[in-house]
Order: sequence, then C-alpha cells, then structure tokens
Amino acid sequence: MSGQPRASTSRSPVVLVVHGPNLNLLGTREPHIYGHATLAEIDRELRARGADLGIVVEPFQSNHEGALVDRIQQAAGRAAGLIINAGGLTHTSVSLRDAVAAIKIPSIEVHLSNLYAREEFRRQSFLAPVCMGQIAGLGAIGYRLALEALARLLAEHRPPPAGQPNNTDGIPVKSRNATSSKKGTPRK
Repeated sequence: MSGQPRASTSRSPVVLVVHGPNLNLLGTREPHIYGHATLAEIDRELRARGADLGIVVEPFQSNHEGALVDRIQQAAGRAAGLIINAGGLTHTSVSLRDAVAAIKIPSIEVHLSNLYAREEFRRQSFLAPVCMGQIAGLGAIGYRLALEALARLLAEHRPPPAGQPNNTDGIPVKSRNATSSKKGTPRK
C-alpha cells in the first residue's frame, strides 16, 4: 500500500489513513490485544463507509518512519483530514509529530488497544498534542468512529448547496426566517 498518493477523480474530500509499523500484521499479531481484523479488512470497511459519507479514503501503511513522514507531508493541500495509527512510533517519533503539525488539517489519532491499560511507555503519545482527538481501546471500530467524526467536522465547514441553510450537523434544514416562535406568526 505504499507509493505516491492517488489523484482523486471526484470532488469528494479526501481523508488519508496512515497505519504505522507492524499494523500490516493485524489479524495474526497478538489478536488478544489487537483483534482479529486484518488491515485489508479495516481499509475495505473504511473505503465503503467513506463512500457512504461522500469521502474518498486513502489508506497507507509502512514500517518505515520516513515513508510515513513523506506520505503525511504529501497530504498538505490535498487531503481534508488525517486518521493516524502510528503504532509504536506514537511513543517515539518527534518527526511524525512534526509532520502532522505541519500539514494543518484535522487529525485524529487511533489505537486498537487501550494505551493507558498497557505498559507505562505506551501512555505517552507524541501525536496527541497535535491531533484534535484520540480514539483508543475500541479495536477496529475506532477507525470508523474517527472517519465519522471527520465527516461530521468536514460537513460543518462545507458550505451548503446554493439556497440551502445548514444546521451544525451539515444537514440541510428548512429556513425558519418566515415564522417566529409562535407557530405561523410572521416575523417582523
């Protein structure tokens, strides 16, 4: 799954999903901690859910820190959001932290296991301070929750179609300009 980012053929927002070292082993690596879902299954579910939400999901996995930094930097100016599970690099990589901070897009950190219920060294995240949030301990569903949160945030910042007012969920609503709080009474 490495390589250059694919150009999106649609006008849908792009969310980059970055998976760090050893996540390619999901499904077989310590399933009692990380679950039985494979990375391919997680990515397939994210793409499908993204399509439902009108988002193009671009997954990327590497065991190499520099490749992860390069891919995150490439997201600047073209991706609307980032979901990142940096694996063990979460606790050691200032370079990944700096890359996430530099691209200035909404970013959510995801971890399959509950970092705070594990070894002491896993409780420190270099990424958390530069991400808008962290989802940990919910298994593979954490990725989907991060995608849905980004979709909602993106919808809040996307202008509504011409002539359609928006509520804070990004869902078109009927205009209330014609009446006051008393049912059917015109506003003055």
